[in-house]
Amino acid sequence: MTEVNTTVISRFLLLGLPIPPEHQHLFYALFLAMYLITVLGNLIIIILILLDFHLHTPMYLFLSNLSFSDLCFSSVTMPKLLQSMHSQVPSISYTGCLAQLYFYLYFADFESFLLVVMAYDRYVAICFPLHYTSIMSPKLCVSLVVLSWVLTTFHAMLHTLLMARLSFCEDNVIPHFFCDISPLLKLSCSDTHVNELVIFIMGGLVIVIPFLLIIVSYAQIVSSILKVSVQGIRKVFSTCGSHLSVVSLFYGAIIGLYLCPSANNSTVKEIVMAMMYTVVTPMLNPFIYSLRNRDIKRALTRVLCEKKIPLCI
Repeated sequence: MTEVNTTVISRFLLLGLPIPPEHQHLFYALFLAMYLITVLGNLIIIILILLDFHLHTPMYLFLSNLSFSDLCFSSVTMPKLLQSMHSQVPSISYTGCLAQLYFYLYFADFESFLLVVMAYDRYVAICFPLHYTSIMSPKLCVSLVVLSWVLTTFHAMLHTLLMARLSFCEDNVIPHFFCDISPLLKLSCSDTHVNELVIFIMGGLVIVIPFLLIIVSYAQIVSSILKVSVQGIRKVFSTCGSHLSVVSLFYGAIIGLYLCPSANNSTVKEIVMAMMYTVVTPMLNPFIYSLRNRDIKRALTRVLCEKKIPLCI
């Protein structure tokens, strides 16, 4: 009987992005700028919502949590990516890899659940405007946010524990810029059928069902508006356009990556799509929610005026 070499892997080598060496410095500056914009943009939204009592409403409670999630989500992968681009040996410890996997799943799942909550908030606001305050009570809003945080904890922990039970033999090279589930499963020399089954089942619960609930919410909104006025559709897209844009960016990349058979996904495609929802989406969200949002602009003006900053208009 032949023995399998089960050498314990203590570190993984992250290959990072397929960027030519002569372009490394250019892309490093680009990703650093994107990360700083992400942190600054989301922090501004969080601070504005905290400081301005006019924004102490259910919609902005959810938006502040989304901004916090985006900030953390990007921080799970971007600092390590930037460090790896300047390192001779871009590696990550086994424990660090599992920790990165856990927090990556945690904030990705939370964003998925929170987008459903925000869709429900828009549904109640448009379809039941007279009862909005009584339905979306502070107690219900806080409960929905807390429930989202709790559900993501269990889901992320489940995948992390299942990954921790696997053995990794001689190959420790991850062809990615962070520790994602798919490349880790390909490296494992253990039986991964249980992991793949759980990914398939839980993927439906965490990705497909929330996405369908969002579609149902907007179908109900459109149906309700059409009964009153066809012109009301413009109001729907004006009110919900920001949320729809974020949903399209987030779920478009995730569904295209994780709900397709892994054999059909090239490494480059996986990396590009992962960059879309871990780097690009968190950076764009503050712009999407603030450019056409009069409440955010007014809040910014009020805060600047109260602090007697010259930029006040």
